Amino acid sequence: MEPSMEDSGVEGRTQEEPDHRQPQRETIELPSLPKRLVSVFVSPGALTQQLAADPRWLGAMLVSAVVVGVATALIPVDLFLEAQRQAAMERGVDFPELPQRMRDLMRFVFPTFAVLSTVLFTFVFAGLYTLIFAFILGDEGRFKQYLAMLAHAWFIAAVFGLLVAPLRIATENPQFTLNLASFFFFLPDGYFLNVLRALDLSQIWATLVFAQGAHAIDRRRGFGSAAAVGLGVLLAFALVAGRFM
Repeated sequence: MEPSMEDSGVEGRTQEEPDHRQPQRETIELPSLPKRLVSVFVSPGALTQQLAADPRWLGAMLVSAVVVGVATALIPVDLFLEAQRQAAMERGVDFPELPQRMRDLMRFVFPTFAVLSTVLFTFVFAGLYTLIFAFILGDEGRFKQYLAMLAHAWFIAAVFGLLVAPLRIATENPQFTLNLASFFFFLPDGYFLNVLRALDLSQIWATLVFAQGAHAIDRRRGFGSAAAVGLGVLLAFALVAGRFM
């Protein structure tokens, strides 16, 4: 009489022994928020791998928004009002003189608007990138993952905005940025130069970090391909912004 599978122990090994053919997922511990904000500058590759496994976004987004608000608060209100007055004059529209009480109120309005717009645009761009990568290109990413990558990457632009605040005051230009137009100063003023002005260097850096994150979310998506998509989106917005500068 031949022994059964139960007698020979085959069934027992099937139930108790692990299946070594299946890859084991590596548990990656996410660092604290301060360490993550430092890593976005010094080791974005490792950070994006950690965020792909544990996509936390709230802390980074709030810190970035607060930094943007502080950078805006450092700029005198008169510089913002003068920029709006010049823009109104170019359109042939009169810009009314605001009373001192309204000027004092603007000290809180401008930073608050900067904070809220940072939060809003973080969600909007995360949704846009989710649409492109996950739905159009077919990557295996989720909105929360792209949101986490973007919230951390935009901390780069927020910090640089704070660093250039003294230059904005010195040049009396609240919209001053370090952009591609700095390398093409010999070009005549016009639409093409405006597009280059809209391509902020810190935003380009942040976009490349986000591209590393898109690669970490789905390894089938190469860094070069993700960077091309991210920079393409940035260029599209610059092409539109160049019409209004």
